[in-house]
Amino acid sequence: MRAQFSIFLSYLFSSARDLTPIVVVISFFQLVVLQQPIANIGQILEGVLLVVLGLTFFIRGLEMGLFPIGESMAYAFAKKGSVFWLLTFAFSLGFGTTVAEPALIAVAKEAAIVAASGGMIEQTEQAMNSYATGLRYTVAISVGFAILIGVLRILKGWPVHYLIIAGYMGVVIMTIFAPPEIIGIAYDSGGVTTSTITVPLVTALGVGLASSIKGRNPMIDGFGLIAFASLTPMIFVMAYGMII
Repeated sequence: MRAQFSIFLSYLFSSARDLTPIVVVISFFQLVVLQQPIANIGQILEGVLLVVLGLTFFIRGLEMGLFPIGESMAYAFAKKGSVFWLLTFAFSLGFGTTVAEPALIAVAKEAAIVAASGGMIEQTEQAMNSYATGLRYTVAISVGFAILIGVLRILKGWPVHYLIIAGYMGVVIMTIFAPPEIIGIAYDSGGVTTSTITVPLVTALGVGLASSIKGRNPMIDGFGLIAFASLTPMIFVMAYGMII
């Protein structure tokens, strides 16, 4: 118990240290540049404390739960030797984690509101919910596809940079033909997919799989899945915008 408490304190101190630059920057511009007092200082301090605690629990939870389960399942699938089930798991993992991604939910909801106000869709709750849901599932399918390709790359030993170059060439081509209203949303969708839920599990899957396959280097082959996960949504969402 005492050892666990010491570990928790070390994580708490690390989280507070990581957030210190943000607090210093905001305080400097508020007090020195804007020369205005910080309003609701008590509420802000309470919020900062909650952020530090939340970040501490989140990081500790990753190391205790998400990273180990991702790596252990990668080892298990590699040992089983079934490429079909491994690729099925990779797609399902990418799809499932992305659908649950809080950042994507927020962006999809905001995009639906803006699309309705801009006349792209009807200004009804049903139309906005349908637009947001379609956007979320399009991104989720694209991430599932990206993880599948990334796992196949690890199995085959393909160089990651060739796939990345080809992917961004596809992004440039799609940008030429996609409606201007969807391009910004598509680019942002590529960023919000690689967030709190997706990154830990996908990274653990890649590293665990590369570590369990003979001839693969975890440093060279284990990373790169996140790059695919942030690339394919841009292509898929622009295609979604062209269809609707």
